Amino acid sequence: MKKITAVISSVNETTTNLVNELQSSDLIEEIFLLSGEVNSFPNAQIINEKSLYQTSTLKLLSDKIKSEYILFLFNEQNIFFDKPSIEKFLAAAIENNSKITYSDYYEIKNNKTLEHPLIDYQIGSIRDDFDFGYILMVNTSSFNRAVQLTKVSYNYAGFYDLRLKITEEEKINFQDYFVKNIHHIKEFLYTIEKNSAPLNYEKQFTYVDPKNRSVQIEMENAATEHLKSIGAFIKPPFKEIALNLEKFDYEASVIIPVKNRAKTISTAVESALSQKTDFKFNIIVVDNFSTDGTTEILKELSANHKNLIHIIPERKDLLIGGCWDLAVHHSQCGKFSVQLDSDDLYKDEIALQKIVNKFYEEKSAMVIGSYLLTDFNLNEIPPGIIDHREWTNENGPNNALRINGLGAPRAFFTPILRNIEIPNVSYGEDYYLGITISRDYKISRIYEPIYICRRWEGNTDSSLSIQKINENNFYKDLLRSKEILIRINKNRSNDN
Repeated sequence: MKKITAVISSVNETTTNLVNELQSSDLIEEIFLLSGEVNSFPNAQIINEKSLYQTSTLKLLSDKIKSEYILFLFNEQNIFFDKPSIEKFLAAAIENNSKITYSDYYEIKNNKTLEHPLIDYQIGSIRDDFDFGYILMVNTSSFNRAVQLTKVSYNYAGFYDLRLKITEEEKINFQDYFVKNIHHIKEFLYTIEKNSAPLNYEKQFTYVDPKNRSVQIEMENAATEHLKSIGAFIKPPFKEIALNLEKFDYEASVIIPVKNRAKTISTAVESALSQKTDFKFNIIVVDNFSTDGTTEILKELSANHKNLIHIIPERKDLLIGGCWDLAVHHSQCGKFSVQLDSDDLYKDEIALQKIVNKFYEEKSAMVIGSYLLTDFNLNEIPPGIIDHREWTNENGPNNALRINGLGAPRAFFTPILRNIEIPNVSYGEDYYLGITISRDYKISRIYEPIYICRRWEGNTDSSLSIQKINENNFYKDLLRSKEILIRINKNRSNDN
């Protein structure tokens, strides 16, 4: 029977029990524990390293581990599992010839045990926050090979870099988005009890929090090297934009898709109407069959403002992306299509002017601003300003494949947008447009907040179930998978 080395990432109040459980399994050959007193853990070897995320720690383990598989336990949260779980991990790894194996798990929350399913790993699952859970089984040969290939000594991105290098062992199959050497066991093989958990919005914006900047730089470097390795890396120069080639009645259109936002639509529209510009603009509101009074509010507003176009679609199957597509193909849509969500606001009266100025200054196909995160009453909430300073002109289009969002407000050169089929979805359509446009055209950024994003109980993403989070993440991974393959093909065509 193949033997396993267990590696435990940290010490907490349940570590002794965890070590003893592992020691009782016939499959566990040895146990390594990061930090801790030797006398406290006689059944484990202590490694005086700070973190499993450091390259130096992984290299040390590579020199020490002789078994065929490594079971990594990230026990920053308390982990409990039955003895058969280890056998199931090993059996799945052998049967599927997988280099990384992970499973669904149970989570104890508020004294209730809940199922926590995970999603399958794709070519586009290169974001550094992909959820593998808290236990991973890794093939030792692949682990050693990845460690040897590591050129940079990371403090934070070591394990992320390792995972990406392991996926590179498998030749990319253009007929399949899934990475076969990473196997997801669709069974709940262990239980975790969280010591603490960030609020949804705190977790969602971790990657743009300035205090995490050094971490993000390392993650970007690792992701960039991965994209170069698989042939998906792109670089300037970008296609030039002829901003004055076509004539438009309006210079800009503020586009607001809405459904049942009677509580917020007035302030959103008024925020757009109040813009002070040196050009002609309008507001196009696509009212997607509201039933809560939103339609009546918009009828009254449009009666009093000639530059407010209130559209009720003929089709009843439109989601946010479909509403956008309808608006940008409207005959009165302006040269630049500018986002405003139905429960958000522009920060001041010159936001629209700043966006349009940026298009002309940098000849861009898309402009993305920065925003302030607030509650419904406009009180600032953590992490405050979201400015996506991880974006750079040199590497932004590549780093965009590592992260889950590009920021707001988003604005587009309408002729470019009209040539892209906007997905008829209510999540990820903006991200799709960003990564698609960045493949060939310049995207510009405004790093000062020009937009207010309100978080309240009515938001569609204010409190999502794990099933919905998984659905969203799977969709964006799929978008990334498709985009990576397109970029690989593009690079191969250019090389030929």
